Amino acid sequence: MNDDIDRDQPMDVADALRDRDETLAVAESCTGGLIGAAITAVPGASDYFDSGLTTYAYDAKRRHLGVSREALDEHGAVSEPVAREMARGVRDVTDVTWGVATTGIAGPTGGTDQNPVGTVYIGVAYAGPWGSETSACTVSRYEFDGDRAAVRAKTVDQALADLLSAIDDRDRA
Repeated sequence: MNDDIDRDQPMDVADALRDRDETLAVAESCTGGLIGAAITAVPGASDYFDSGLTTYAYDAKRRHLGVSREALDEHGAVSEPVAREMARGVRDVTDVTWGVATTGIAGPTGGTDQNPVGTVYIGVAYAGPWGSETSACTVSRYEFDGDRAAVRAKTVDQALADLLSAIDDRDRA
């Protein structure tokens, strides 16, 4: 991994979180720490970035994020329910404002008819103030083209875009 990372989106994330005095943690499976690397490529990321967890295996998702056996057994790791539990889990175990999670099939093997290579689920969870009933989580499904590196890079870009969109939606609410 080198430090030749596009800093435009990570800078936008930095500005948005700093302006709101909010914090972020990430739970990564298919991206293997690349979102955390992109975020921390921005000087001063410790102002808003708490931690990144690479939870690649089923057991890691359960142990560190509280992903349920039922979600993993019934839907598999690459699914909307697991992405939702990952995003909520990283938000809650790290006690941050925003949790972002990625799970997918970067390839070149591992795809199925239901989830072909390039399928990625991105979850974004928000922690509203206690008693406000504004906490929320969204999950989006994507199918990216390209080799393993391309799928992972596109997932990082999309995860940051989804986070920025969620922050903007929260501002409008």
